[in-house]
Amino acid sequence: MLEHEKYMRRCLELAESGAGYVSPNPMVGAVVVHDGQIIGEGYHQKYGQAHAEVNAIAQVTQKFDNHAELLKNSTIYVSLEPCAHYGKTPPCADLIIKHQIPKVVVGCRDPFAQVDGKGIEKLQAVGIEVITGVLEQECQWLNRRFFTKVQKHRPYIILKWAQTQDGFFAPDDGSQFWITGPESKKLVHKWRSEEDAILIGKNTALSDNPQLNVRYWDGPSPKRVVIDRRLELNKGLNIFDQSAETLIFNEVKFDLDGKNRYIALEDFERFVPQYILYQLYLQDIQSVIIEGGARTLESFIEAGLWDEARIFTGDKVLGKGIKAPQITGILADEYPVGADRLQLLYNKPVI
Repeated sequence: MLEHEKYMRRCLELAESGAGYVSPNPMVGAVVVHDGQIIGEGYHQKYGQAHAEVNAIAQVTQKFDNHAELLKNSTIYVSLEPCAHYGKTPPCADLIIKHQIPKVVVGCRDPFAQVDGKGIEKLQAVGIEVITGVLEQECQWLNRRFFTKVQKHRPYIILKWAQTQDGFFAPDDGSQFWITGPESKKLVHKWRSEEDAILIGKNTALSDNPQLNVRYWDGPSPKRVVIDRRLELNKGLNIFDQSAETLIFNEVKFDLDGKNRYIALEDFERFVPQYILYQLYLQDIQSVIIEGGARTLESFIEAGLWDEARIFTGDKVLGKGIKAPQITGILADEYPVGADRLQLLYNKPVI
């Protein structure tokens, strides 16, 4: 079992390389092992392109002239159950069967209805030995965004904010006030590159005029989401600059203006977080970071609609202003980031 875990850890390392590029698909890694040696490895690199198993097997076929014989005497490890259906690519289970790989070790089952055990059954039906549940919790945790979307029909929700030493979120006059240092800013841009969307309320768009991109990190920029009930925001703000797909939730109209998509909610008096999350789910958005303002964050906290909270406490003091949101969760970690302190909270055990 320890040997299985060693190779599954490598699958997880590989899978993480797809963060930010494969959604709405899950991140998956695969390794092919022959006589205790990894002879091929791969991961799902980009949505719509080859899956992990395809890339791992392709590496074997490219490296070895006797690849057919090697694969017939190998084990393939994969962090998520091989697919059994035709989607953007052919079924990975069929590829494993075609190459007559006799043993498959799976981290966890795929909860997606078109897979969910069918890949394992397909392999077993032709006599392939399948071992499941190796580092299962770690494999599920890696794809907590995918699992949340499939099982809860909403994106995985990360709340993020910064607060002063004395518990304030921002000045109450609408002015911009930087609480955290450059190290925290860079980390936030890294986080943005790993998620599908970033959401703010109208007041944050007004006071900060944010670009909501990843200029301090090398990676893909997320879709931008803003709540502007009566469409009062100035079209000259950065969020409307057409540099990224932007969703504007409002009560006035449905419309499309280049990359800016206006989505009218049926009711702005109640269940606003629920309506927004369902619309994001329909757009195939698997994860969202909610960055403010305080009232927007509080509305999701009050609805119990959050999975992680990432809270920076800076070394500044405001004395008065808008109070930071109050939240209760499971403290998973706490550590310094430059001169700031970061707390990571979970709403409840995710898997």
